[in-house]
Amino acid sequence: MSDMDFSRPEYYTNRELSWLEFNMRILDEARDRENLLFERLKFLSITASNLDEFFSVRVASLKDMIHAKYSKCDIAGMTPEDQLQAIQKKAHEMVALQYSTWNRSLLPALKQNGLVLVAPDDKLTYEQTQFISDYFDENVYPVLTPMAMDSSRPFPLIRNKTLNIGLLITKKGEKHSKAEKADKTEKAEKAGKGGKAEKDEKPKAEFATVQVPSVLPRVIELPSAGDGVRMGILLEDMIRANIEKLFLGYKVICAHSYRIMRNADLSFDEDEAADLLKEIEKQLRRRQWGEVIRLEVEDGISDKLLKILKKEFEVRDYDIYTISGPLDLTFLMRMYGMEGFDHLRMKPWQPQPVPVFEKDADIFEVLRGQDVLLHHPYMTFDPVVNFIRKAASDPQVLAIKMTLYRVSGHSPIVAALAQAAENGKQVSVLVELKARFDEENNILWAKMLEKAGCHVIYGLVGLKTHSKIALVVRREEDGIRRYVHLGTGNYNDSTAKLYTDCGLMTANEAIGEDATAVFNMLSGYSEPKGWNRLSLAPIWLRDRFIYLIRRETEHARNGQEAHMIAKMNSLCDQGIIEALYEASAAGVKIDLIVRGICCLKVGIPGVSENITVRSIVGTFLEHARIFWFRNGGKEEIYMGSADWMPRNLDKRVEILFPVTDEKLMGEVRHILDVQMADTLKARVLRSDNTYERIDRRGKVLLCAQDTFCEEAQQKAEKTYDPKQARVFIPAEPAQ
Repeated sequence: MSDMDFSRPEYYTNRELSWLEFNMRILDEARDRENLLFERLKFLSITASNLDEFFSVRVASLKDMIHAKYSKCDIAGMTPEDQLQAIQKKAHEMVALQYSTWNRSLLPALKQNGLVLVAPDDKLTYEQTQFISDYFDENVYPVLTPMAMDSSRPFPLIRNKTLNIGLLITKKGEKHSKAEKADKTEKAEKAGKGGKAEKDEKPKAEFATVQVPSVLPRVIELPSAGDGVRMGILLEDMIRANIEKLFLGYKVICAHSYRIMRNADLSFDEDEAADLLKEIEKQLRRRQWGEVIRLEVEDGISDKLLKILKKEFEVRDYDIYTISGPLDLTFLMRMYGMEGFDHLRMKPWQPQPVPVFEKDADIFEVLRGQDVLLHHPYMTFDPVVNFIRKAASDPQVLAIKMTLYRVSGHSPIVAALAQAAENGKQVSVLVELKARFDEENNILWAKMLEKAGCHVIYGLVGLKTHSKIALVVRREEDGIRRYVHLGTGNYNDSTAKLYTDCGLMTANEAIGEDATAVFNMLSGYSEPKGWNRLSLAPIWLRDRFIYLIRRETEHARNGQEAHMIAKMNSLCDQGIIEALYEASAAGVKIDLIVRGICCLKVGIPGVSENITVRSIVGTFLEHARIFWFRNGGKEEIYMGSADWMPRNLDKRVEILFPVTDEKLMGEVRHILDVQMADTLKARVLRSDNTYERIDRRGKVLLCAQDTFCEEAQQKAEKTYDPKQARVFIPAEPAQ
């Protein structure tokens, strides 16, 4: 077995194609008629948002590689050019399926439920037609800025991800009948009706564009026609219906929607940046000028108009996506919140209180007596917020230290940190400025914290600080005590209601010492000689994971029952996958719960026959990282901030922490057991590299997320009995 080559390209799936497969699983939720209608709208919106980010970062990165003539193959044996071609084919298929879902399934279902989106040329009442005109004049017209292109005005800057209307116009009073005729002939040819444009005279058409303002609602509701049906019109359709009001003195030949995606990946030399904050601010401004990666155009767009856009944006045919429906489906997330359709969406989940913190229990007193496991969003995020708030006002607290990767727009944690500094406490905060698409938000928070008197660190050169750790140092009667929160998710009270994450709150002395060492390392580059409980990337977390996997391999080779379960967001690190293949070949049972990217293949004879992979896509975004090892009966459980990806293990500051309390170990193992028993939202990776829903015949119908909601409610009401839990499997006691 030691002679087996586990690095062969055919043993791996390309990372980008695996991500597209993940987005298809989300799209599958939008297509699932068992889901409530507005939930389906939400999932379709998420697929569009995901695809935007994928193109602006991942596809952009591949194009940069091609421009740089980088031809090295990935772990699946694909060059950047190979990957780009495969992505474009898959992405075009996905977009076609998105709009097939919208046009053939969701639109008719909305109509059946009393909500209709109309076009300006639909049959409307006089009152509705007048409303469209008046609303445009009063609310839309003052916001718009029509821009033309001619010899004196160059092609305007089109901003990333904005919705725009492109036009061809001619001055009134000039001969334009040929232009109109040419456009009509062109449309007739597209419809297969034949006809030829006259060759001896070309239309004198000029290009113009109007940005559809994002500050206005995308869907405007119209007055009711009295039949109980609610009607709405898209903002871009309202603008088109009144477009000639923007170009007085011109004849509008055609008007079609378009949208571009630019390269939004920041690139700069951190070693050469004298001031990281200023450098990132400068790079953020450059995002609006990035290379155009994708052009979306409305189906039926004029060939001449498309030719202008193609030339100005310098895109190839495969970068152009012809859309049969409204561009930018992310607007569906706003439709999701429309009033009056509560029966078409799930009742919002209310995170439940954590029993040990009820009745205004003193948080420090509770943690002195026990470790506390938090499971969000089933349990409220309030204990974490209250932990920082209490520390900010407690006169016995001397210092608060924290890492911030992504925080909410009105973060109560940031406000508490600022208050703590104003109260004279030593507050040190690492704000990661390089958190993608949160850079601007984090810059604002960093400046605000500095003004309040906090010591702010802007991350480390060459590394992203992705770990989630908070340390409170408190003077007590018996001396200095350290309280620590460690988590798998961000200190973001908003996403804590949407993402599934775990957290550990503890006053464990060994973990407290390690937490102090972490912050000393982040602020002063002082690495301790040894660590007690925490494992850090990029120092030795990779080696730790490899050790844990190979230890299980040795147990299998020694004839012991060997088993591991690992839950994460993504798995694409070749070194980790090779270790998993070696373990599987030795007989280790490996169950992986991987939400998104998975470059590992299952069912390869002699390589991965003992590996299962499942992905759960549900109401909440699966985000926790949990790792369980049987370890010959002396089981170990870890949680942390890192996925099994090269960037997490080699290029980020990440923390892995153990769960050692026997009761809490049982609770964490229960989380894994419930997810392994999910038959409603789980999809299993097959040997042909596709994901399939679980065959429900003869199985208990179980949704893991619904189960956790029920259990959290029972715990809050003190009616929860772990022995009666539907799939509870007691954890073996820690030894």
